[in-house]
Amino acid sequence: MLSEPMTLYKLMILYLLKQVNTALAEHRITEFFLSREYTSYFTLRQALAELCEAGLVLANSTAYGSRYTASPEGLETLSFFGKRLSREICDDMDRFLSDNMLRIENERSVRAEYRPTETKEYRVRCELSEGSTALLSLELSVPEEAQAAEICRNFPLRPDRVYRLLLNELLKRD
Repeated sequence: MLSEPMTLYKLMILYLLKQVNTALAEHRITEFFLSREYTSYFTLRQALAELCEAGLVLANSTAYGSRYTASPEGLETLSFFGKRLSREICDDMDRFLSDNMLRIENERSVRAEYRPTETKEYRVRCELSEGSTALLSLELSVPEEAQAAEICRNFPLRPDRVYRLLLNELLKRD
């Protein structure tokens, strides 16, 4: 085991990111650490911030939340120091990822984000994919930020319904 807890948490984060091999939502990282009582929320946030500051982890922040990936330097760091993680901790992380892989895949395949435009409206982008195949990419302009945020909250709850509705409407013959 490592002597400094913060170093352990950073290596654990890098391990999680390496194992999923995709961007991992911040709330999944938080869920792992807090549900198993490895550390507090504030210590975890500090570890993530320091990893990002050092360029070992890359953050992609949107209105819908942050997603993290390990940088090549982060993966290299893990290859040098990852053996310091105990087998029990690695097994715990692997179990967590296995138990949550469907949710992680769904989060990766459904995205919604918004940004302000020059015309003081909000552009909302909703995407649905399956593997590497894009099934739906939809952009909407709405006048209020609250509407944009609501669309971003709701789209991930029912992307299949939106997809079917659009297909049904666009394939109708009058």
